[in-house]
Amino acid sequence: MEPETPLTPPQPPVILVATDFSDTSAVAADWAAELARQQEARIELVHAVTVPTSMPGFVPVGAQLSEQVQKAALDRLRETAAALTGRGITVDVWLGVGTPSQVILERADAVAPELIALGTRGLSGLKHILLGSTAQRVVQGARCPVLSVHPQDLGRHRVIRSILVPTDFSDDAERAIHAALRILAPLVSSETSETSEGSARLTLIHAFNLPIEYTAYGPIPTSIHFLRDTGLEAERRLQEAVDGLAREGLTVDWVAREGDPVAVIAQEAEARGVDLIAMGTHGRSGLAHLFLGSTAERVVQHSPCPVLTVRRPK
Repeated sequence: MEPETPLTPPQPPVILVATDFSDTSAVAADWAAELARQQEARIELVHAVTVPTSMPGFVPVGAQLSEQVQKAALDRLRETAAALTGRGITVDVWLGVGTPSQVILERADAVAPELIALGTRGLSGLKHILLGSTAQRVVQGARCPVLSVHPQDLGRHRVIRSILVPTDFSDDAERAIHAALRILAPLVSSETSETSEGSARLTLIHAFNLPIEYTAYGPIPTSIHFLRDTGLEAERRLQEAVDGLAREGLTVDWVAREGDPVAVIAQEAEARGVDLIAMGTHGRSGLAHLFLGSTAERVVQHSPCPVLTVRRPK
């Protein structure tokens, strides 16, 4: 009888954290560390070194300077990792050379992380830009969910127990719901349901309003009936979705409101004190050439908490 082949222990999931050592990337690392503890995941810190071919005055950059820059970056990366390791999680580092977004996406393809966490603004810190160019390209190109963290999220990292998911009942919204459930799963597992029952909450939200064609010419009598019928249909579909998600240890509720979707989502997130917003990147319009669906893009900008965007697979 042949000896049994020992089973390989399952590897912990990976959370990829992109850092340029800016204040905002440090905030993203804080949130990722909290999430790694919750998910029993390890963190991989990724930094990209971009060495110019010449310095001011058109002086060529020699190999020695390039090596010194990479060594300094690696030292800084290890220092950042050591600070996170002290919080009780496993942290690895990866240093790449090239365009930051390309390095991040290539590394993500190699390790297949649960998600990528990054700051909405890097070292440039231009407040008028919605996302730094690196963050924008990562959200556009990542095959996995991307957690966008704002500078104002500093010091607010915590166990994620409450997630708000905007839905237009599209496949993209369904993907966001599943991503939210994966994050909440440790709180609703069979081992912890007795102590954590009711501690995890998923809220579905649908916002509706009249198209501009119905409002540009002043009040129209039938618009009242349109809004009423739309609201009733949204409530029916939300309740149907909630019924399908019900399980022990998880509270699922819904809200349907008339108004601008971005304003409604941000207001509800603030009022309910949710830890996270999770949403699809396109929705029913499905325009792949857009950075994000217009609603998702503006939610990332105005959200009172981090936003997890879930991209449609190619």
